[in-house]
Amino acid sequence: MGIVEKIKELEQEYARTQKNKATEGHLGIIKARLAKLRGELLAESSGGGGGGEGFSVQKSGDGRVALIGFPSVGKSSLLSELTDTESVAAGYEFTTLTCIPGNLVLNGVRIQLLDLPGIIEGAAHGKGRGREVIAVARTADLVLMVLDAGKEGVNRHREILETELETVGLRLNKRPPNVTLVKKKTGGVKFNATVPLTKLGSDPHEAVLGILREYKMHNCELLVREDITSDELIDVINGNRKYVRCLYAYNKIDQITIEEIDALARQPHSVVISVHAKLNLDYLLQKMWDYMGLIRVYSKRRGAPPDLQEPVVLSTQRPGGITVEAATRHVSRELLVIFSYCMVWGTSVKFSPQRVGLQHVLDDEDVFQIVAKTNNQQKLDKDYSQRVQAYNKMIAEKRKTRTKEGKKKRSTG
Repeated sequence: MGIVEKIKELEQEYARTQKNKATEGHLGIIKARLAKLRGELLAESSGGGGGGEGFSVQKSGDGRVALIGFPSVGKSSLLSELTDTESVAAGYEFTTLTCIPGNLVLNGVRIQLLDLPGIIEGAAHGKGRGREVIAVARTADLVLMVLDAGKEGVNRHREILETELETVGLRLNKRPPNVTLVKKKTGGVKFNATVPLTKLGSDPHEAVLGILREYKMHNCELLVREDITSDELIDVINGNRKYVRCLYAYNKIDQITIEEIDALARQPHSVVISVHAKLNLDYLLQKMWDYMGLIRVYSKRRGAPPDLQEPVVLSTQRPGGITVEAATRHVSRELLVIFSYCMVWGTSVKFSPQRVGLQHVLDDEDVFQIVAKTNNQQKLDKDYSQRVQAYNKMIAEKRKTRTKEGKKKRSTG
């Protein structure tokens, strides 16, 4: 029996099983088996990997937005309206066949918009180049799902697209569960929970052990700090899920009634627009900025004014967040090694300037000045001698390289 047949069989078993507290553990094991098989199917069909011809777009700017949607919903028209890039739009489906990038300047920050080909049901398993499209979406800071407002009530495109993205490990508008999983070589399974687990059936301990057994994890430490579901536990075990914000843009509202527009606008994470009539596009841009979690902070040297021309752009959606540590790493990783403290001017501090540490959270348009350790302070560090040795070794290698290059030039000359 092939992987596809096994998946269909498990899906049928899941559909037949009655959903109640007594069967939650069994359903969790079925979900774990399905997740494993779907992962194997995607890995098997992806072959040598890669984004595919026309999909390997170099990342540029301070943020990336992926336009996802079914064919002929207005993605290309939206890209052409918001950027200087002309993406071909026509009255037939699959006009866009590759990834077309465009640049948008929003609040002084350059954001890259990617117009992706329309995807269809079954895209997670490769239909209509769906896998390449979804692979690009995984690299984005925001997924902008473009939907046809006039047809959404009949076609359920939003539900279908959410299912396809969920299948390949994209989690929309969710945060990682507060669970710690540490793999061990010996010692068996140590499972602890700091809160009651009400979503894992009548015997949560047995349900967790059953899921771990499916993944052949017989030695590990699992600490759960929130009431999780079996799906969330499976996501933690897989460890390859991408948590990304998603904004739903309902296009073509000039073709429906005001009552229908009001109903769509009240849905969570939704914006109603019309590219053709240029309605509500300013509000869409503002929502994109908010959902990407971008802030601008400005660096300052001692005794000099802040550099207001080139801001350091941070995001709450990226590792490190919007802390002083993230801003310091953006300026120079070497500064983290000799970091002493930071002076901050702005709304994130009680008075300006204020001395803060690496974990201080910055606000939009704050000014920061990094103060490095003095030579005497650096000598007190435990790894100071190792850093000096590494630096001396690097200098010696550079000199050796220059000497060899000089000898070659003399011999050829």
